[in-house]
Amino acid sequence: MINIEYGICTLSVIPIRAEASDKSEMISQLLYGETFWVLEKQDKWTKIKCTWDEYEGWADTKQLLIGITENEALSTNHCAVVADKIAELEIEQSSTLLSIGSTQSTDIIQKYSNLKYRYIGRSIEMGSKGIDTIDKLAKTWLHTPYLWGGRSVFGIDCSGFTQNVFKMHGIHLHRDAYQQAEQGSLINFIEEAQTGDLAFFDNDEERIIHVGIVLDKQTIIHASGHVRIDRLDHQGIFNIDTKKYSHKLRIIKRLF
Repeated sequence: MINIEYGICTLSVIPIRAEASDKSEMISQLLYGETFWVLEKQDKWTKIKCTWDEYEGWADTKQLLIGITENEALSTNHCAVVADKIAELEIEQSSTLLSIGSTQSTDIIQKYSNLKYRYIGRSIEMGSKGIDTIDKLAKTWLHTPYLWGGRSVFGIDCSGFTQNVFKMHGIHLHRDAYQQAEQGSLINFIEEAQTGDLAFFDNDEERIIHVGIVLDKQTIIHASGHVRIDRLDHQGIFNIDTKKYSHKLRIIKRLF
């Protein structure tokens, strides 16, 4: 019988890399309170699979807390999440900052740590919000800087942004834009789009490379340079600053 190990993120953000090397590109991140199971260990690196989206990558072992139970790991997918853009977490005589979208798993962390944690800020239950709140929650991320592989308010990419907004609504989105494009139901015409739909954009090779959240039939919020609102039409995204089209529309999907 294979003994599977589970772990949890106790830091604000932990980088997940493509290979077991500090020089390897960051392909994603773990946020505070998110959990994973261990796939492989190699020197100072651990290959993990996130329980939220089943995304795989390598993390520095010394940044991980490994040894929680399977039930504890899976239970975090139903915990409350940080609702403030930036919240504070007191740890003994010090403190750290948490990003919106982080998971409130402090009770599990304290069970396996000798430190005392106290969360200061607002939180919301996953799934307690409906489509009527997605506009407000998405706009909370406005002006967050773009970061390839990022999933936090300190830096985020396009699919990390959509994934976290939907996480706050209790909806599991895959990690990358092309993976998210395989979820939900297809909307045939942009005129039928509604707030909360996901719009996907491709390149000249017809590969999905970008995603954003429809706010209404004419605007979209997405991470491009930073989280911003631009115009949307049947051609794609029209950048309101450059007055040019930045992304070519491919499909629109609905998950609510």
